[in-house]
Amino acid sequence: MQTNKKMHFEISERKVLLRLFDIAFILFALYLMDELFYYPYFNLDSADYFRPILFIVYLSGFGVIFEMYNLQVASNQFQILQSVVLTVTTATLVYLFTPILSPELPKQRLVILIFYFTILGALLFWRFFYVYFLATQRFSQNVILICNKHQLDELVLGLENVDPHYKIIGFVNSDFLAEQDFSLNYIKEIQKSDLLSFVSKNNISEIVIASQKTEGITADLYQHLLHLLESGHIIREYTHVYESKTQRIPVQYISRDFYRFFPFSRSNNNKLYLLLVSILENVFSLIGLCFCAVFIPFIFIANIFWNKGPLFYTQERVGKYGKIFQIYKFRTMTENSETNGAVFASSNDKRITPFGKFMRKTRIDELPQFINVLKRDMAVIGPRPERPFFVKEIADIMPFYETRHVIRPGLTGWAQVNYSYGESIEESLIKLQYDLYYIKHRSIFLDLSITFRTITTVLFYRGQ
Repeated sequence: MQTNKKMHFEISERKVLLRLFDIAFILFALYLMDELFYYPYFNLDSADYFRPILFIVYLSGFGVIFEMYNLQVASNQFQILQSVVLTVTTATLVYLFTPILSPELPKQRLVILIFYFTILGALLFWRFFYVYFLATQRFSQNVILICNKHQLDELVLGLENVDPHYKIIGFVNSDFLAEQDFSLNYIKEIQKSDLLSFVSKNNISEIVIASQKTEGITADLYQHLLHLLESGHIIREYTHVYESKTQRIPVQYISRDFYRFFPFSRSNNNKLYLLLVSILENVFSLIGLCFCAVFIPFIFIANIFWNKGPLFYTQERVGKYGKIFQIYKFRTMTENSETNGAVFASSNDKRITPFGKFMRKTRIDELPQFINVLKRDMAVIGPRPERPFFVKEIADIMPFYETRHVIRPGLTGWAQVNYSYGESIEESLIKLQYDLYYIKHRSIFLDLSITFRTITTVLFYRGQ
């Protein structure tokens, strides 16, 4: 059987593509300017090779902060313009004022403008080219799903909402007793006997198995899958696909077999990693508390007029191994806001004062929590600590919820940079998936990613 030769990109491949062509277009633009102008800013001679490398490092770092490599941003024209302008502007300013390594500031300021608009024009040209010619349907993956018919809508939307280029165009019903209909009319139901011909005619990239009933994989379907595997086609299990696409652990699909799918990250017991994290946490905490001391007089004055209550607020939270501790925050809600009992805070919560909303958006209200970090109640990065009342309520519904407590809770985390405020039990499930993904894949690189994206959250005023 002829194997699939249609070009497609995985999420990681698209990010690599963006980075490589960003560098290529920058170097090409500098080369053209070097041919036209004789200024150090455009010099690509071997003696000054470190200068363009330095600029590319700056651009890549600020590109992460301003979400230039977020695939959703990279596919939206307005967001491309915003992220590229912010990235190039910041990288250029930092590069200009880097001592020794960057060229001296020229007497003709026009040279700086030419340098800036050359880089900006080159990147915008490439990114808009990507949107119009590469981020299109011709580069999408066609996928077949093998699942129970009643699960189809949930399984498909769970993947396509994350990656619009991952197209499930057909499915094989593995539950021969199911008679329910499904709403996604563009997905064709494939008979088991027609599976091989459908794969051949539709350039299928991979087959994903999501059936939770082993009896659904009948002997004839198994033989077809084995034949496809021998022909070079990719066959994957749904939970693995879901985890790689969404960067969440799909606890709702793996039931009580959870621990078989959940090897904890070695970093959780890596003494070198933990020592490095501990040192950095102490440094960040001292810096954070210095910022806190600077803000206190201004917050105190604003609190008198707009919050009208105590400046600080403490509340019980659940920490590592289920230990209860007191969390410190600047108060953002009205006094006696829970006279009727504990309730989830929401994005438009009327209990939050106008000034409190500003502090939440900018994350200023969480600065006192660096005290919790120094006391080792919390970490800088980890699952956000929840209140004991809600932990019990959620754990009764989600058996794996308390798995979050195997590490210290954090000021920020993977769930916070990927998802909005959890306003219900259902949304807590989604945040749990992100938290478990962090615990499973915890590493210095994931920590850096969360740090950069937290900075982005503050800069773009996205706090909750």
